[in-house]
Amino acid sequence: MRGITWFSIATILGAPGAAAARNPETGFLNRTLQSGDEVRNYQVYVPREYTSNRRWPVILFLHGSGERGDDGILPTEIGIGTALRRHPDRWPAIVVFPQARPVSRWSGRDAEDALAALDATLGEFSTDPDRVYLTGLSRGGAGAWYLAYRHAERFAAVLVACGRVRPADGPHEDVPDSDPVVPPADGDPFDALARRLSTTPIWIFHGDADPIIPVEEARGLAAALERLHAPSHYTELPGVGHGSWDAAFDSEDAIRWLFEQTRAD
Repeated sequence: MRGITWFSIATILGAPGAAAARNPETGFLNRTLQSGDEVRNYQVYVPREYTSNRRWPVILFLHGSGERGDDGILPTEIGIGTALRRHPDRWPAIVVFPQARPVSRWSGRDAEDALAALDATLGEFSTDPDRVYLTGLSRGGAGAWYLAYRHAERFAAVLVACGRVRPADGPHEDVPDSDPVVPPADGDPFDALARRLSTTPIWIFHGDADPIIPVEEARGLAAALERLHAPSHYTELPGVGHGSWDAAFDSEDAIRWLFEQTRAD
């Protein structure tokens, strides 16, 4: 009887360690990292159901040009951030939202900072290193290809909406693309990227009416992946302009597919 009484009291009052495991801080959390002489802000989304008693998948999300800055907040207001606010039940994962500098692209220090934010998150929470996913849209889609090309072994799958593969130019570019997705010495960008990702599950979304990043960017990579019989999907959206990320992150099929992927040994 005493054992039963003790258990009831412990359940009501709660041991500190047990309470922390059951009730961690969740939602969109502010985090910082040191990048040289700068302190960079970023956000981490932790699902309401989070508990340290299980290992959680982690998604690294790279935003587009319009969300660059230093507040750490803007990246959560587009793409996957919008989607998980609408349907949090579809996203049982921790999501990392790094932020690129105001005039930059996802290469060099910004790419390094994104990986640093990811590594900090993997260390802070109970996570599954074999279920780390990479996503991005627009300029962040190019950033996802950039990171995947250099660190394919880190990611169980990659999902990109309207991401550029070839070096960027034209009126919409405010930063010279001096460090493109695929270094020029590596040959054709589509073929080189496809070879590097030939065993990584990929899903590409792109609108065929995109005036900012031509659909030929997605078609070229999708064709190169298909030639290698790589585990890839390509969804082309008729009549959709530069906003294919809404369909990508609202797709229950794509979300289900993403969480089914596990990094191969």
